[in-house]
Amino acid sequence: MIKLISQGQWLLFCVIMAAIVISLSFHEYGHAWVAKRFGDDTAERAGRLTLNPLAHIDPMGLLMVVFVGFGYARPVPTDPRRFTSRYADLLVAAAGPGMNLLLAVLSINVYLLTLKAGLIGSADLGPRLFFVYLAQINLLLMVFNLLPIGALDGHYILPYFLPRRLSQAYRYYNGRYGNFVLLGLIMLAVLGNVPIFRTIFYISEALLPLIVFM
Repeated sequence: MIKLISQGQWLLFCVIMAAIVISLSFHEYGHAWVAKRFGDDTAERAGRLTLNPLAHIDPMGLLMVVFVGFGYARPVPTDPRRFTSRYADLLVAAAGPGMNLLLAVLSINVYLLTLKAGLIGSADLGPRLFFVYLAQINLLLMVFNLLPIGALDGHYILPYFLPRRLSQAYRYYNGRYGNFVLLGLIMLAVLGNVPIFRTIFYISEALLPLIVFM
């Protein structure tokens, strides 16, 4: 991201940053909304049941996006003791990536619909950059957060699809070492030793044509 500034690509930088802020806000809102549906109003009482980016964006996490190319938002607080379903943990965790998928589908198809209707032209760079990057970034966030490592959403989802004994072992070891493994992978990816971000990008790029319905 910092390279875009040094290269004078301010429009692209602003478009990507706006798309990231919107995507992270929708992701966290998805967690809060589903948690409330299953009886836990912890996020609502913390002011997180909103699409207002100010409630979700972490300044340090956003700065990391600019300087490192990777960042984070403020995690939505939940209280599993308030959940009214045994599957609430799974559904609350899946809501974040699910919201990213929904936003990606809407973004690319709204853009193509307005293009087809003649409301914008294919040469209009601003709308094309915004909607395409918004779709791509949401797919990236979805794929990344589904990784079952550390505190990512995937670590809540995977145990529901494992045999009970294996699920317990996974929860134990991921609880103890998962965040260290995740941090290590991120550091190796930033240093260029492990192509984790490149792989996630390729996966999300491959998914983009599959969500086009127009």
